Amino acid sequence: MKFRKLRADEIEVRVQQVKTWGAVLLLYKDARCDMNILDESNAIWKREHSRDNANCTVSIWYEEIKQWVSREDTGTESNTEKQKGLASDSFKRACFNWGIGRELYTGPQIKVHAKDMDIKDTGKKDKFNQPICKTYDQFKVEKVTYDEYGNIDGLSIVNIKTNKRVFVQQPKVKANG
Repeated sequence: MKFRKLRADEIEVRVQQVKTWGAVLLLYKDARCDMNILDESNAIWKREHSRDNANCTVSIWYEEIKQWVSREDTGTESNTEKQKGLASDSFKRACFNWGIGRELYTGPQIKVHAKDMDIKDTGKKDKFNQPICKTYDQFKVEKVTYDEYGNIDGLSIVNIKTNKRVFVQQPKVKANG
């Protein structure tokens, strides 16, 4: 079964690291996105958790062969709701194994400059004696495009607080020939 690529409004953005120069952002999808894509594909699907939610198996019924086909993966606990986060993460990872959102692995490294966000110095130092910084700014994907292989080739990110575009990767222009 082949699933469509994620739309911009389905891709979430989180801050991975904050430094005095700016931040590194990560792209991800949530479990609701996976469920929606599975549902819209008209597939008959099910999810089963094992090992106290550490593993999730996502199975799709293939009528042609009268059989369930399954993909499984393991998740990690979240910092807030451990069991719920573990179940959600293992489900999302199993869906990656089906190809849902796999294009996120092809995204560029996303760096946002300090001038484009509000960075706070916590007054603490890390083990390298560098300032530990944080931000409360949030970001969203404004636009995403894919090349003919399904890889992300164009991306723009907006700071929600300022409504300012803070990252742009233009799609590569194809040469004639």
